[in-house]
Amino acid sequence: MAAALGAGSGSAGPPGLPNSVPGHTALPAVAVWEWQDEFGRWRPYRGSVCSFIEQALQAPAQKGRRSGAGLASSSIPLGQADATLAPYVIDIPSLMQFRQDTGTMRSVRRHLFAQDSAAGQGIVWEWQNDEGGWSPYEMKVCVFLEQAFTHGLQHVDLSSLGYSYDIDFLSLVQTNKTSRFRRGIQRRVDTPYPVTTATGPLHMAVACSCQQCLLNSGTGPITTRYRHSMINLPSSSAVTQVSSRTAALSSSGLGFVPYNKPTLSGARSAPRLNTQSAWALPQPGGAGGPSPGLSASNGVSVPNLPVEMPKPSKVNQALAGGVITSIVQMFPFSGWWKSLIASVMDTVTVSPSEHEQVVRKYLEELRGAPADEDCIICMEKLASPSGYSDACECKTIKPEAVGQLTKCQHAFHLLCVLAMYTNGNKDGSLQCPSCKTIYGEKTGTQPKGKMEVSTFPQSLPGHQDCGTIQIVYSISRGIQGPEHPNPGMPYTARGFPRYCYLPDNEKGRKVLDLLRVAWKRRLIFTVGTSSTTGESNTVVWNEIHHKTEMDTNLSGHGYPDPNYLDNVLAELAAQGVTEACLRQ
Repeated sequence: MAAALGAGSGSAGPPGLPNSVPGHTALPAVAVWEWQDEFGRWRPYRGSVCSFIEQALQAPAQKGRRSGAGLASSSIPLGQADATLAPYVIDIPSLMQFRQDTGTMRSVRRHLFAQDSAAGQGIVWEWQNDEGGWSPYEMKVCVFLEQAFTHGLQHVDLSSLGYSYDIDFLSLVQTNKTSRFRRGIQRRVDTPYPVTTATGPLHMAVACSCQQCLLNSGTGPITTRYRHSMINLPSSSAVTQVSSRTAALSSSGLGFVPYNKPTLSGARSAPRLNTQSAWALPQPGGAGGPSPGLSASNGVSVPNLPVEMPKPSKVNQALAGGVITSIVQMFPFSGWWKSLIASVMDTVTVSPSEHEQVVRKYLEELRGAPADEDCIICMEKLASPSGYSDACECKTIKPEAVGQLTKCQHAFHLLCVLAMYTNGNKDGSLQCPSCKTIYGEKTGTQPKGKMEVSTFPQSLPGHQDCGTIQIVYSISRGIQGPEHPNPGMPYTARGFPRYCYLPDNEKGRKVLDLLRVAWKRRLIFTVGTSSTTGESNTVVWNEIHHKTEMDTNLSGHGYPDPNYLDNVLAELAAQGVTEACLRQ
């Protein structure tokens, strides 16, 4: 019965995506954008956000594409549509969502559904998560459920869509067919998804064989909880280094934006990553210059983040440029004066700051910048001065200086790397914005707390040959520090103490030792916005997954999970925590 209900959907893309299918007429449809969470589930953005994405993609075509726009016309800041999504940018060529403050990347996709479907009516079906909030089903499931609901069915089976769940519309309950665990569900009416034109055939959600579904067959619904999304994690096998940075970037198509670019007075050219970029929506009044903040479509103003750059003291500048210069003019014949002045000028204006020393430590300055490559921090050509040269005064680094990271060989403007470092933790470490290679010892922004460890003989499912390690994390609410998103504001700490479990075997004990290192480096938690409840200014996990269920795997955070230990080791390595740290 359930399989007879098809959720019409298609995969035609916006301008710039491979979506044209010869021989098919254009059909009215609605476009839904979704992002993939860490368990492989697809979660739709809200209709208002999808409308913004569609408008942003159409803006360059309406204005006329600039030659050589490249990444500038394909990066979409979601904070302009929803202030709670301010850290996120979608990169269209690679179909990736990028979080600017943590560097986390997740896949995104665009599907087309019939205009009279649930998506076209703004109807979303949601399930109740462990925190008591509501999480949306992927849109093709929403369409399927709405069709069954409007047909008057009392029960449906989601097996045909790849999910082991039964849905009871009478009691509004979802039941796991394996564990019999029950969750509440609800039907919610929201903003309808944007209308567009399908240039390819609409596909059916059940047993679909359309082009996009075939291309993405490895990222669809999962039937077990064993799978973890391992996007952008270092591989254990050797990877051949790409010699050309341009080639490496074109393979991913991803640009790095560490923060919103500040307004630059007297800029040489229109910055590629500001409110006047090719992907930005037209501003009221047709203003041509950069605005002080991003004007969101929902009426919320998203201010640009300030860029704090090290500047020489004005007193030192006056001393160097005024008094000493006068002395030189007064006594041009005195050799010993010239020697003294040279030494004073050295100590006053040329000594690099501590931040500049970090940049110089990990980057080698290049004599000639590649003419055809971009700096993916400011999006200016490497052969041109840094996009941040007008926002800072730095005596030891020239605006046109280009450096190459010593390990991965990726090149950037030195001033751009300095700006990125100054707006981070300033802990003496750098992370390549292109490949995520870590230089030095990376630390995080985890609030103060306590980590306690104990063991007991009871076994975890899938590890019957050993006992169990229990980790208890305790963090209390407090006030955000200068390293947090909103310094001086309170943060909450929900769900603490948090209990986590590892098998008490050799690999489990190794993971425990590395988690202790990560805890000391403040990498386990951070202060941000909860992806499940939407609450901001709260303590959240920081991309190192933990198992919080001991006897079951109902939420995907328990056992058995034969891949978990390997996956968490890879996640730790992505934060710079490896076995080498245990030998130090």
